[in-house]
Amino acid sequence: MRQPTPPVVPPRVPRPTLQSVLRRAHLRLAFVAVTMAAVSLILVAVIALRAYAGNNLNLLARSLGYTVEAALVFGDRIAAAEAIGMIANKEDVAEVIVTDGRGRPFAGWRSPVHSALARFEREVAAIALPGPATTPVLHDGIVVGYVEVRGQGRQLFGFLIGGVGGILACLAISVLGAYVSSQRLLRNIVAPLRALADVAHAVRRERAFELRVEPAAIAELNQLGDDFNALLDELEDWQNNLREENASLEHQANHDSLTGLPNRVQFESRLARALRDAAETGLRVAVLYLDCDRFKEINDCLGHEAGDAVLVGIAARVRTQLREADLVARLGGDEFAVMLAPMREASSAGRIAESLLASMAPTIVLPDGSTVTTTMSIGVALYPDHAADAIGLLRVADAAMYRAKRARPGSWQFAASVTGPA
Repeated sequence: MRQPTPPVVPPRVPRPTLQSVLRRAHLRLAFVAVTMAAVSLILVAVIALRAYAGNNLNLLARSLGYTVEAALVFGDRIAAAEAIGMIANKEDVAEVIVTDGRGRPFAGWRSPVHSALARFEREVAAIALPGPATTPVLHDGIVVGYVEVRGQGRQLFGFLIGGVGGILACLAISVLGAYVSSQRLLRNIVAPLRALADVAHAVRRERAFELRVEPAAIAELNQLGDDFNALLDELEDWQNNLREENASLEHQANHDSLTGLPNRVQFESRLARALRDAAETGLRVAVLYLDCDRFKEINDCLGHEAGDAVLVGIAARVRTQLREADLVARLGGDEFAVMLAPMREASSAGRIAESLLASMAPTIVLPDGSTVTTTMSIGVALYPDHAADAIGLLRVADAAMYRAKRARPGSWQFAASVTGPA
């Protein structure tokens, strides 16, 4: 008889244990949560840095525009190139292009590329940073040229490298923690990761860079939180640095670099606000237009350093004669303007003009130790007596100053031919 064929027994498939299933599940959970949180933070950081970098480029372009304005007006390409080079060398800038009013190249500066790493930084900046910032250069309200600034991206590149390293470190720590104990992972990993994800969410949605992850019971997750907090610390520091740089550039854009006084743009803006307030209160606003009578002679005979010292001395003396609420600005060259607001009596402007003229009597000490004397001619205009807007007040005050200078240097006059004492 034939022997019966034994039944075919299928091969035994090994089945995973519950512990290994839990370990793999928690490992996947840790990997996904950490990756999402880290990627969200890096994405938010890049977006925030990109926005701040764009603002920084715009402010830098404006600052460069004020710097090269005179060079564009006088066609001095060498001075423009030197000026933008001095500023761009200190900033995270790849390229600066200055064109004249017709769009023709006028001057430029480009950061040198010495290595493959620098070239790679430039390529990353071209992708991640906003496009070049372009601003017109105005002179007396006329566009005389344009300034285009491209970012270098060194800070962004460094952050991306650090961010990728932080992500890898966080993932490595999470993997190690997942294998320690599946039960412990089940109890202790979910809450810390949820807190980390909540912080990343708050940073991404609300820009809450001051939030930090609380310490966790598991050492690896606690280290992950520390690394995450360290990234937040760096991001907060970069944000503060960018704010400080933006504030510095904004100050440069609105103040005269020699005397530290507000420039024409800020003066006209604050004067316009003061006129609006005066229109509501019915009070006067006075504008004094000051011009140094001997500045050209001093500058030509004694040199630019002496001329700068005279301008700084004049600015300091004018400030000491004014109230805290008053404003003094350097409009350009040897011309200054003072805003007195509010003014109840027109005669008060005349008294202040007299005190300003008297303050010029003492000699000014020059850098070489020698001294020089100078006088000022002043034109005074009142709102609403002589003009109804900021530009009109400056214009009639300027005309009164020239009348005073022609009549007698070192004197002052009201607008509309109301003459003050010499």
